[in-house]
Amino acid sequence: MPPGLPLPAWLNRVGVFDLETTGVDVSTDRVVTAYVGVLDERGRQVAARSWLADPGMPIPAGATAVHGISTEQARREGRAAHEVVAEVTAALRSLFDQGVPVVAYNASYDFSLLASEAARHGLEPLTDPSPVIDPLVIDKAYDRFRRGRRTLEVVATHYAVPLESAHEASADAIAAGRVAQALARQYDLPETPAELHTHQIGWARSQAASLTEYFVSIGRLDPDASLDGTWPVRSTEAPVG
Repeated sequence: MPPGLPLPAWLNRVGVFDLETTGVDVSTDRVVTAYVGVLDERGRQVAARSWLADPGMPIPAGATAVHGISTEQARREGRAAHEVVAEVTAALRSLFDQGVPVVAYNASYDFSLLASEAARHGLEPLTDPSPVIDPLVIDKAYDRFRRGRRTLEVVATHYAVPLESAHEASADAIAAGRVAQALARQYDLPETPAELHTHQIGWARSQAASLTEYFVSIGRLDPDASLDGTWPVRSTEAPVG
């Protein structure tokens, strides 16, 4: 997709963040790999750090099939989970303290799980990270009626962003950052990352309500159930173990 609008100045330096984990429950699952980096205005990586953790629990085969990290490898090569969680949280907090927006695709998953992990290890969690940029929420808001799935792979392809080694934390984070920049060139986003952050809170809530309605209509959810549209950190049960 050729560039259209000029890139907003606040996207000339943007943080990117992704986790690969033991599963999809933000309260009980654990960090396996993590990546925090910074991209410049051309989407080039200018700073980066990656982590491999021993999550302290077996990694299910299904999760290994997604990200490629086995229990044995994590135990052999990974660092203590509390150290990894502390350092990832500190790296993100440093970016926010500098006023650098952080991109995370489906941000409420990654930030919620990280917050649960921090609480589990007695660390101060990022309970209100800001400004966050979530290309999934933004894409749904600006191109609401486009058919098809909205996985990072699909959305990256739609915006002509290469994604190699999908479900590898650094590859996913960098692709998400470049998708965010592509969205900014395609659509007239709010003038500041703080304004965009505020809009995304409402968009995410509305999107969850719409998806809840659809899932109830096809019998995937009970009529009394609802999806949590809290963004960028979901309300979670007290972390287990």
